[in-house]
Amino acid sequence: MNIKTVSCSPLFVALALLSAPVANAQETSVEETDIQSVEEAAVDPKTQACLMEKMNQAKGADLVSQLRDECAVEVNGPKDTSNQGAISKRIIGERETAYNPYVITPHRMNYILPVTVTDSINRQEYKDSVPESKWAENIEETEAKYQLSIKVPLSYDDIFTEGDEIYFGMTLQSWWQVYSEGISKPFRETNYRPEVYYITGLDWHPLEGNTGLMFGFEHQSNGRSNAISRSWNRIYVDFLFEKGDFAFSFKPYYRLKEDEKEILDDGSYDPDGDDNPDINDYMGYFDLGVAYQYNNLEFFAQGRANFATHKAGLEVGMTFPLWGKLKGYVQYYGGYGESLIDYDHKQNRLGIGIALTDIL
Repeated sequence: MNIKTVSCSPLFVALALLSAPVANAQETSVEETDIQSVEEAAVDPKTQACLMEKMNQAKGADLVSQLRDECAVEVNGPKDTSNQGAISKRIIGERETAYNPYVITPHRMNYILPVTVTDSINRQEYKDSVPESKWAENIEETEAKYQLSIKVPLSYDDIFTEGDEIYFGMTLQSWWQVYSEGISKPFRETNYRPEVYYITGLDWHPLEGNTGLMFGFEHQSNGRSNAISRSWNRIYVDFLFEKGDFAFSFKPYYRLKEDEKEILDDGSYDPDGDDNPDINDYMGYFDLGVAYQYNNLEFFAQGRANFATHKAGLEVGMTFPLWGKLKGYVQYYGGYGESLIDYDHKQNRLGIGIALTDIL
């Protein structure tokens, strides 16, 4: 098995590494390769003849590895892809453009929800933290929400196992008070989530599926200061499983401790220290996610819980075809922790809009 990465996924990005090699950024191009080296590398006469023919027809920037793969299919037939799940197929497609400077590779979902409605907007937080502002009484329960998420590889060769890799990912999620009248339509909350993670496959195939592991570090903050500043740092292990059109993720994490925040002599908060020491009470110690494709529809759910405090949060979504690459997207969130400013605030939110990329 050759795994090489969800976030996926958000969570499932890593799973797709289960099946296929990717062109190395340091691979040799046709213009850098002479005929003798090709003859020496291609031992099989049929493959050698095919490769020589393609070399004569190829453009200088074409990678020799790509031509070799094409010849392998022509001579030996297509590879057996019966064990590839939906995530594997997605990442294999992403690898084909991974080193194209004009292509941005998605990490978690990318979407725009022009309309979301909540049954409990978090006015109290702004009333307590910024009493002089007009936010509390003018925040609307209807707002827009979007998420942008990309990743780039940081390694180009096998590290510990065949096909393993290190990635840097960045996810930005924002809630926009575009329908408010009493304030200047501000972004109520924006969460920034950079992370570095290692992904490898496992030679374990329960239920005839594929498995993989991610190990990562992520920081998440809302970029605010003083009383409405929120942030935390986590290290995590993510176990991933896929079979056909189904994917599963179990991601336990450990929050790195911070110093206790102090109140300064002037009554303001020390910028250093822990902004939200009780966040685990509401966000728990793990994420659990599932995704499934059915024809042109995709369903997913991601949840977390702290069983000791009985606090939990659940996000459920569905995408459906619209036109071209665009898909319709319906999202529901219920419970605590939709955003960092709302980590200790319970609500139900429903939104509809457009998905630019799916999970699977």
